[in-house]
Amino acid sequence: MSINPHAIVNSLANIGSNVEIGAFCVIESDVVIGDGCRLESNVTIRQGVIIGKENQFCSGTIIGGRPQHTAVKGVCGTVRVGDHNIFRENVTVHCAIKEPDATLIGNNNYLMVNAHVAHDCKVGNDNVLVNNVMLGGHVQVGNRVNLGGAVGVHQFCRIGSLSMVGGLARIIQDVPPFVTVDGLTGRICGLNQIGLRRSGRTIEEIRILKEVYRLVFRSGLTWKEILKKLESDYSIGPGAEMTQFLAATKRGIVNERHCMNRTSLRILDNNNTNENNENNEIRTIRVNAG
Repeated sequence: MSINPHAIVNSLANIGSNVEIGAFCVIESDVVIGDGCRLESNVTIRQGVIIGKENQFCSGTIIGGRPQHTAVKGVCGTVRVGDHNIFRENVTVHCAIKEPDATLIGNNNYLMVNAHVAHDCKVGNDNVLVNNVMLGGHVQVGNRVNLGGAVGVHQFCRIGSLSMVGGLARIIQDVPPFVTVDGLTGRICGLNQIGLRRSGRTIEEIRILKEVYRLVFRSGLTWKEILKKLESDYSIGPGAEMTQFLAATKRGIVNERHCMNRTSLRILDNNNTNENNENNEIRTIRVNAG
């Protein structure tokens, strides 16, 4: 164990072996820090936080502390962190609103600069939260999710596994598993096929997920009809996770992005204009819009 003399470590904290604690860190009471963790300078671990092994906390990170919620009274819950996570500079993770609840961070997650995880969130494994990502209270994030820079996720939303959300997107409904969300529109623009291949999904599994995607977003069926068909045709196999996710949604799901096939442009022809703007011709043409 290596503790900088300028760090403040409460005597009631439980510090594992081979832990490094840098200058000006503050470790409060009833904290558990697992073996092999590394805390750079100015890291704060609040009371009651439980941390697994071999996590890295960069300067300015704050784990724990009271949630940003006006209804918090008395003793709040805590934060539990798994193993092998990286918290870059100024990441904040807040405690759950009440005991015995906990804000949960799984294993092998990478939270980049200024990312914020609010009270009662549940973040799975192998996720990447890019700079300035904001998770509202009670948000659930699956596994192998990539949230782009400055993505904001509304409270109580769920982000399905192996989904990818583009930077600056505003998420106010559930994002199903396996899809890509366009950062500009905040709408779904197809399956996350690169992520699926990297995760080891076979060609046949991806083909089935394409069938499920077309059924959900392009069949024209009602929501009840979609759920009924999913449960009858995709209750097992690659589509089962999508089926279970959609059946459990309470906020609805993010819609698919639709592009216009053609559009009209009005073009001003100035070839024969004079200083009084006479004889201007306006031509209307039709072009493909992608």
